[in-house]
Amino acid sequence: MKYYIIAGEASGDLHGSNLIKQLHRQDPNADIRCWGGDLMEQAGAQVVKHYRDLAFMGFIEVVMNLRTILRNMDFCKKDITAFKPDVLVLIDYPGFNLRIAKWAKKQGLKVVYYISPQVWAWQESRVKGIKECVDIMLCILPFEQEFYHKWHYEVEYVGHPLVEVIKAAKEGPPDPPFSDKPIIAVLPGSRKQEVSVKLPIMLTMAKHFPDYQFVVAQAPSLEDSFLESLTGRHANVSMVKGQTYGLLRQATAALVTSGTATLETALFGVPEVVCYKGSPISYFFAKRLIKVKYISLVNLVMDKLVVKELIQHDLTEANLLKELSLLLNDAPTRKQVKADYAALWHKLGEKDASKRAAEIIFTAAKK
Repeated sequence: MKYYIIAGEASGDLHGSNLIKQLHRQDPNADIRCWGGDLMEQAGAQVVKHYRDLAFMGFIEVVMNLRTILRNMDFCKKDITAFKPDVLVLIDYPGFNLRIAKWAKKQGLKVVYYISPQVWAWQESRVKGIKECVDIMLCILPFEQEFYHKWHYEVEYVGHPLVEVIKAAKEGPPDPPFSDKPIIAVLPGSRKQEVSVKLPIMLTMAKHFPDYQFVVAQAPSLEDSFLESLTGRHANVSMVKGQTYGLLRQATAALVTSGTATLETALFGVPEVVCYKGSPISYFFAKRLIKVKYISLVNLVMDKLVVKELIQHDLTEANLLKELSLLLNDAPTRKQVKADYAALWHKLGEKDASKRAAEIIFTAAKK
């Protein structure tokens, strides 16, 4: 069968690569053409457009690169038409993929969406459009199935693909120690503007905990010089690049920005404080658009406050000191967090997401 897969970010490349491996097991003759990255190519797909050429973040950057984005979309449509896939598989990346889905449906193509857009957080009304152009929606968060059900749209919950990724990372050989001291991991995110605001506050903890080594996980998008300008003044702060999972395996606690990193940290069993601070204007609009109780995926999945969230004005040195002290020094707090993490793993880890998704996609391709 012929499969056309579109992933536009690094996370999509990771989950897409595991999906491709499972598709080849389901269908040894699979012919897979994709937009993605090195991991998807290594898994056995032909990459026609790399995700690094697609990563336009933020309103201003999108506007500045609108001509390139439209040109990419036009090329994508022509490439899909020439390839004639039995099924089109879209992985997350909703700004681009939902537009392609709408076009593809008009061409009579079967459309499977793997990793649902987070319409439950904002713009719920987009579900109507999704129902019209996506034949099968594969969800990775347990509450998404109930969310779509209230819109009379039946979807498949396949489990979270991070579970299998982190399980493999945990079982791999350990990395050399990052420090002789116990480690506090610092995951400040990848957007330069936000990191410049959050990281200095996160690193104020270094002076309060001199017996710990604070290790900053450097995103590929951030230059060494930029991070060194923020970390250099602290004797017990260092950086690692491309070793986030190895860092989390060794960490005693973590300070983590919002996003997927909060879930990754929890699945590694590391007690964490979630830290977020954006520009006043961005926060003003986000607060009015986003309709969820929490910003951390851990708390959203568990539907309760498992990890403390310090957001915007609450992200202060005093508040962070209080919460980190509890995680490091209060045994009942650590015990409760660990118990909640075990329940989280159970909620997300009952299914092999990539295998289940591949089975559904293969079945769809054959019809």
